[in-house]
Amino acid sequence: MAAVDDFDEVLEPYHQALGEIINGNPYGYRNFYSHRGDVTLANPFDPPARGWDEVAKTLEGAASHYRDGELTGFETVAKYVTPELAYLVEMERFEAKVGAREDATPVTLRVTSIVRPEDGTWKLVHPHADPISTPQPARSVIQE
Repeated sequence: MAAVDDFDEVLEPYHQALGEIINGNPYGYRNFYSHRGDVTLANPFDPPARGWDEVAKTLEGAASHYRDGELTGFETVAKYVTPELAYLVEMERFEAKVGAREDATPVTLRVTSIVRPEDGTWKLVHPHADPISTPQPARSVIQE
């Protein structure tokens, strides 16, 4: 049974799975996701995905943007855990070759993860990752 007390035990393997994504492999990370129909994913590359099939496809696409990655750190901004639901807000930091770049570049993503207990373990039901890690001017939200 997933319990409030064991939530922190899930974080290290979850972070290690991110290390696989930034090396082009989405499969370790997929194990942390709920496979239920209400799972969603919002990442920096695609519109939000809904449902396991769409989320799995979007994860593969996201992983394809990265290679030769190395984790450099995680900063927990907020964490709240109840028996029914938990959330985690982190700054994820890594270096990787992104897209067509031939050199590794530092990347920081602001990530909010919502998890719930399913079948005795914590499962990711919605992560939202974006590259906003510093204050942005108001005009940055204007689409032209």
